[in-house]
Amino acid sequence: MSNPVTRGLKFREPLIFEMSTPGRYAHSLPASASSAPGKVNLPAGFVRDEAPLWPEVSELEAVRHFVRLSQQNYGIDVGFVPLGSCTMKYNPKINEEVARMDGFAGLHPLAPESWIQGALELYWTLERYLAEITGFDCVTLQPAAGAQGEFTALAMFRSRLIARDGNPRKTVLIPDTAHGTNPATCAMNGYKTIPIASTANGTVDPAAIAAAMTEDVAGIMVTNPNTLGLFESDITQIAELVHAKGGFVYCDGANMNSLLGRARPGDMGVDAMHLNLHKTFSTPHGGGGPGSGPVCAVSELEPHLPTPRVVKTDDGYTFDHDRPESVGRVKAFFGNFGMHVRAYTYIRELGCEGLKDATDMAVLNANYVRVRLRDHYHVPFDRTCMHEVVLTDKHQRKATGVQTRDIAKGLIDRGFHPPTMYFPICVPNAIMIEPTESESLQTLDTFIDAMIDVDETARRDPQAILDAPTKTIVGRLDETRAIRKPILRWHPEAGEDV
Repeated sequence: MSNPVTRGLKFREPLIFEMSTPGRYAHSLPASASSAPGKVNLPAGFVRDEAPLWPEVSELEAVRHFVRLSQQNYGIDVGFVPLGSCTMKYNPKINEEVARMDGFAGLHPLAPESWIQGALELYWTLERYLAEITGFDCVTLQPAAGAQGEFTALAMFRSRLIARDGNPRKTVLIPDTAHGTNPATCAMNGYKTIPIASTANGTVDPAAIAAAMTEDVAGIMVTNPNTLGLFESDITQIAELVHAKGGFVYCDGANMNSLLGRARPGDMGVDAMHLNLHKTFSTPHGGGGPGSGPVCAVSELEPHLPTPRVVKTDDGYTFDHDRPESVGRVKAFFGNFGMHVRAYTYIRELGCEGLKDATDMAVLNANYVRVRLRDHYHVPFDRTCMHEVVLTDKHQRKATGVQTRDIAKGLIDRGFHPPTMYFPICVPNAIMIEPTESESLQTLDTFIDAMIDVDETARRDPQAILDAPTKTIVGRLDETRAIRKPILRWHPEAGEDV
């Protein structure tokens, strides 16, 4: 049977459907005593018109298929993941051990408060740890991801503006170096966006904010350090300009891994920010979740935090539902509580000095990559960066025709997951690398050598890079066809070979 999704690709081992042989099976079930063989007593509406299409394989073939898939998967426990902006740091196994303790993993979300005092204490304590680390007055752990944290923070701004002025305002300022989800967050809260172009040095000019900031502007969404890996050194002046017109300052916390123990956004005039626990505090990242995006805020916004709030009383910990100005619940129960346990464990394991060391190593590693690669790749902002560095394919494209996507595929052949490609969008053909603090000097040198080898191979034999990857299960895809004629679901089609 042929699979139109994969037709035309160069497979290097058989697919599970290719191994299918009629009559072969991987199960041993007793015959039903209550009905004839092959029949079940189900209402007609629940019976399929035809049998589902499953490959007919032995147990051994099925086991090998899924084990092989697991071996082909790439993750932080397998190798270096240099994705910029994503902070793919190592997830310490002590986090997993603590999260699997019966008292945490076995909790039922509807258990009475008297049964979950330990969990509520952890929740309450983690809020205060995060408030201290970021310099804010209050925290909610409820949002389930960074994007939901953004939405929650903007909803709080809107709620506060209505309570304070009777008017939510109309627009939000977004620099072109801010995070890519910010415009969608604004739209979901009923705001239009005003883009702010960054300067030639890659940061926001306060004069541009002063010109755009009016009493129709609810505030600004800024990422600091920004998506170029550069610190917004004028952030306090920008905050003053926004506050002077009655607006709020939101900081995207995706890049907080470069500030831990060294700088606090709350001290810079920021009113609210989210944190990605999976980026900064080493909880699992990827696979669609579960994530966690706590929101930190100043005291003026505290009444508008999601409900319920965990509060400490003389009798222990309890949920406070009596919050008339709250934006409401944004996630069921505790949020993704297992992620809170892992982040709490990480903070307790590292302590104050350990968090500082993590930031110092993350920044050092990024600058090491920048300096070693700047003779081989174009560095649009070749100055001290924070936790990540942005390169481009300018040199390769001009000399050899090899582009960003080809560099990514060349890295795959050399055993590395590619960096983030084509983001941030304010840099044409960007290659964004974030090594994090997790990686050793030896790992970084091996990765850098692979990047240099891609460059040198492209100059010597560009076709070798244009043909990559050649060492993977699937060869290079027909990207034009995939865009113009996408086939999003598998279905059998006889008479054509894969």
